[in-house]
Formats: sequence, C-alpha cells, structure tokens
Amino acid sequence: MQFIESRGNDGIKKEAVSFSEAILDPSASYGGLYVPESLPDMSISFLSEYLMSDYKTLAYTILRAFDIDISDELIYQALDRYDEFDEPGNPVPVKKLKDDLFVSELYHGPTRAFKDMALQPFGVILSTLAKERDENYLIMAATSGDTGPATLETFKNRDNIKVACLYPDGGTSDVQRLQMVTEDAPNLKVIGVNGNFDDTQQALKTLLSSSDFKAELSRKNIHLSAANSVNFGRIIFQIIYHIYAYLELVRKGTITLGDEIYIVIPSGNFGNALGAYYAKKAGLPVKKILIASNVNNILTELINEGVYDIRERKLILTESPAMDILKSSNVERVLYDKFGAKRTNELMSELDNNGIYRLNENELKSLREDFDAIYSTDEEGEKVIAEFAKEGYIMDPHTATCLKAYKELRDDDTPTVIHSTAEWTKFSKTVAKALGIKAESDIEAMKEISSRMKIAIPNKIEELFSKDVIHNTVVNKDDIKKEMLEFLS
Repeated sequence: MQFIESRGNDGIKKEAVSFSEAILDPSASYGGLYVPESLPDMSISFLSEYLMSDYKTLAYTILRAFDIDISDELIYQALDRYDEFDEPGNPVPVKKLKDDLFVSELYHGPTRAFKDMALQPFGVILSTLAKERDENYLIMAATSGDTGPATLETFKNRDNIKVACLYPDGGTSDVQRLQMVTEDAPNLKVIGVNGNFDDTQQALKTLLSSSDFKAELSRKNIHLSAANSVNFGRIIFQIIYHIYAYLELVRKGTITLGDEIYIVIPSGNFGNALGAYYAKKAGLPVKKILIASNVNNILTELINEGVYDIRERKLILTESPAMDILKSSNVERVLYDKFGAKRTNELMSELDNNGIYRLNENELKSLREDFDAIYSTDEEGEKVIAEFAKEGYIMDPHTATCLKAYKELRDDDTPTVIHSTAEWTKFSKTVAKALGIKAESDIEAMKEISSRMKIAIPNKIEELFSKDVIHNTVVNKDDIKKEMLEFLS
C-alpha cells in the first residue's frame, strides 16, 4: 500500500511513498500528513474469520491487510513488545461497567497509558529500519504527558537512534514528568518548555518541515523523524484495539457479529479517534464515535458547529492535562478523507494564517455522520470518579470525561465502549480529591487510594519517587532547536 499527502503534492516530494518511507520521514508537502491511499476491508467476513484470534494474531493480520513493506520477522518482533504488558495474552482487557457500558483499558503497558499500545511496537520497527539502513535518526516527540514516557521507553538504548522529547513545563502530572526526567539512557534528551503542549507540537512540526534544520542534521549524518501521531506508524497500531474491543463484546455474548456499537474517546490530538474512524470506514460496525473533551472544547465546537476557531482561545490547564490541546493534528486526516487534498489544504492554510476555518453545511453534515461531541468540566469528572469508586472501579480524569458522552449523546441503549487512556496512578491527586482524600503529594495520594480501594500501585510507578532526576533542562520555545543541536553535538 502507498501513502499519499493530506494537502496535495508540491512537486518536490514523491507523490506516493511506502509505509517505511512515511514513518522514517513523516513530513509531507505543504506541512501536511501522510494518509493511506486506501483502507483494507475489515467488515463482517474479516471479523468473522478472526473472531477468536488473540491480540497479536489480530494485530499481525491487520498490519498485513495494509500491505506494509515490513518483513514478517520484524512485525512479529515488534508485536512481542505486548508480552511485557500486564497480561501478555490480553494486553487490552475489556471490562463491564454497566449492562450497556464497557471500558477498554488501554493502559496496561510499561508507562501505564494508551500510548504504549502504538509506541512500543512502533519503536521496534523504526529503530530496526534505521539499523538495517545504517542510518542515524533523531526522533522528536512533543508530549502533553503520555507520548513522552512511551517514546523514551521504546527507544532507550537503541542503536542508531537519539530522542529529543519536549514537554510543557508545569503542564503534566508529577508522575508523567518523573517518567521522563528520570530516564537515564545516553541516547535520550528531555526538554521542558516554557509554554503549553500546542507550543511544543508546533515546534516539532516546524522543525520537521524545516530545510535548514534538516541540513544541519544532514551535516551530522542524522535523519529526522517523529514519534507523535503526525507519524502514521502510530496511527496504524491505534486502529487495532478498536477492532479487538468489538470482537471482545461478540465473544462475551453482549452483541452479535454485525451489531453496531458506540465508541467513546477522550480526545486531545485526535489520534485515538482517528484510529476508530479508520476502523469504522474499513467496515467495523460503529454507530457513531463520541468525542469527549475537557473545557478546552475546540473539538466539540468543530463537530457540533463546524467551526475551528483558536483566535481568542487560551489554553486552560485542567485535571485532564493530556487533553489540554487546541490544535489537534489528526483532525486533518479526517478532513482529507472526507473532502480531499485541495479542500484540506485550504482549511489548514486558513487555520495557520488566520486562526480559524469554517466547514460549509454539507461538510458539517458529513462530519456528523461519524462523530458527535461533548465536554466535561473538572468538577463533573470528579463526580464521575467518585460515583464509580463506590462501585469498586477507579478511573483516571480523562476516562471520566467519557461518561457525560455516554449519558447524553446516545440515541438509544446500543452497547458502548469507552476507551480508557491512562491508569489512575498517573493522576492520583485528582483521583484522591474526587474521593475526598486530602494528600499533599502524588505518592501520598497513591498510597491512600491503594489502601482504601485495595488496589496495588505498579512497581514502576512507585519506584519513580526514589529515582534521581537526570534531565533538568527547561527552555523558551525559541531555544528548542539550539538545545537539540547541542544534545546531538
């Protein structure tokens, strides 16, 4: 399968590239993104054939259905990273919360967040390709809290790879920050940025498309790539778990093969939602994808009103920081799929130049065929956490935003899958607050919750608080490039 460009071709880059080319160099023409030329058929016949498959078998089959130019040996090696999850045979448990409500727990990997589902195997593929080609790569990652730890985990101590990870100083939870700044592998550099996630992501996208920066790296014999979901190597793995969750409901007898479900996603950068959209378009019976946001509700306005307007918006720091995002990169891939490259280029240029774009009436109608959206406040999220804690289930504040979508956006009682993106331990002070526990620190909050709810704290999380901080660098966004070049020197 070939990959083409969301904003059209500039006459300089190739009009179509292979999967390996797209993940090694994810920067497309006009600042756009690579998208698959087509999608494989994963409708009822496919689902029936792989109904009883385990996760790794399903993942292998879906990757092969995309006809990617990666060897079987490397795919198997990449998927073996799931053996390091809590349950190697079932890395994504699907649990029942109510008769018509299920939660797909995407956080059972090494960094306790859903980014592990894509980044652990993705890192194996990219680093192996680099070594096979005898090429050196700088992998950039901008994080709102979860991409960073997962990127550092998958690439640490890998040959031919250096990683520069950008995070907004003060914009992550303590656990997320410690997961990054205590990493001590020599090929890793963690950089705090005075700003928010949008600042770090914009810096990443600017450097990815900068011919001057690439020329400086070239003089050092270094190529440039990215671990954010601008890289389709991330997205392809995020399609798989949506299909797996559906098959789990069939296996549990909740639905019959062919029945529709709702999918609810707490969304910031829209990669998780995009994976669901591609699965739906490929044939997964999904009635609608419900997008849950926090008070940075830019996605709610786009999906409900057809307007993406960041002109007067200031990012609000919330208790669900991984969703504190105003420029959601992967919306662009949906725009391309629905409206084509020319229109996508027009819309994204309007956003870049004027801070706003508007969909016309027909375009909004098309978007709403697949999506609906709502947002929750921190206070509403805390009430949800407390409500489910009484029933013995602890969720993080991002997952808690989904319950409002479940209660208010569905037309009927069609079975619903919420995708839970992080373990409660990463946001323990917020969870403690919701449970009426007073705690001065994350570790104190964790221990109180663990004791009260009789749930264990993973060793990897508890150990963070006794590890040395290795990375103390915090810079202004204008100094990011300089800091990266000094690291590479």
